[in-house]
Amino acid sequence: MKKRLKLLDRYLTLWIFAAMLSGVAAGYFFPSVASLVDSASSGTTNIPLAIGLILMMYPPLAKVDYALIPSIFKDARAMTLSLFLNWVAGPLLMFGLAVLFLGDEPGYMSGLILIGLARCIAMVLVWNDLGGGSKEYGAALVALNSVFQVFTYSFYAWMFLMILPQHMGLPTFEVDISIGKIAQSVFIYLGIPFIGGFFSRRILVRKKGLDWYNRKFIPFISPLTLIALLATIVLMFSLKGGLIVEIPLDVLKVALPLIVYFALMFFVSFFAGRFLGIDYKRNASIAFTATGNNFELAIAVSIAVFGINSPQAFAGVIGPLVEVPVLILLVNISRKLRKVFY
Repeated sequence: MKKRLKLLDRYLTLWIFAAMLSGVAAGYFFPSVASLVDSASSGTTNIPLAIGLILMMYPPLAKVDYALIPSIFKDARAMTLSLFLNWVAGPLLMFGLAVLFLGDEPGYMSGLILIGLARCIAMVLVWNDLGGGSKEYGAALVALNSVFQVFTYSFYAWMFLMILPQHMGLPTFEVDISIGKIAQSVFIYLGIPFIGGFFSRRILVRKKGLDWYNRKFIPFISPLTLIALLATIVLMFSLKGGLIVEIPLDVLKVALPLIVYFALMFFVSFFAGRFLGIDYKRNASIAFTATGNNFELAIAVSIAVFGINSPQAFAGVIGPLVEVPVLILLVNISRKLRKVFY
């Protein structure tokens, strides 16, 4: 099992790109595959993708020592930095990039804005784990984002899609999305794996002991994260494989501001934390949490409000396709920055 994990880790970037190409090829050459995956949906939730994401996030959440989390919220400096990056800097930066790059294409522009408003609660745990960030800080920051997301996303969507564009002479969009729908997304993509991880640790440590849990159980389930990540990437790319090949310029239009966003958010977050004297593990957790986005929620909102074939939904789908390779690159950069600055 350890050898398999090392093999996956060592060539992860290669496996990621192989999974992306496999997904695009499957979606383009075998459209029935994409149709089959797409048909396995309940409302705006694609069940195979949801299963993949839940399995992907379970091991990182099973590694968390939940007894340490209450003390994390006492670190006012780190919490303040994370909240500012996630709920002020991130949405404003994505809004600015959307207007700058896609101001003449309102559909894609509004889709990109919706992505910026949906702060990451899912895949960030994977990037944090791979980048050597604090598992406890990652879990705490994701929980914090989840609470803010449930209660602020509707207000943010109204502010950034109606009020700000109106004052700037840009097209406006009316978005009516309920707190219940947002809470459902948070529960599916965070609540289920969180419950699984919490009770796995609580029950197995009590029965088998902490040493067995850390030496036997964690190494046994750890490869599940990367295997589920690769399977999820294949599924995501297969769903839009045809469109990616048919309208590559539109993919690039949406991808370019996203790449700029990810890079700026990561480096600004990382060096802000370094300037404040935050240690690497906590700093990496803050940086990855600020950089990632909750694409599942953004896609669900886009489909519910604008329709499955809307440019907003297309922009939402392109989001994770760009995030995966860029965040893998940033994981590697983060490890290098650790050697230089820590």
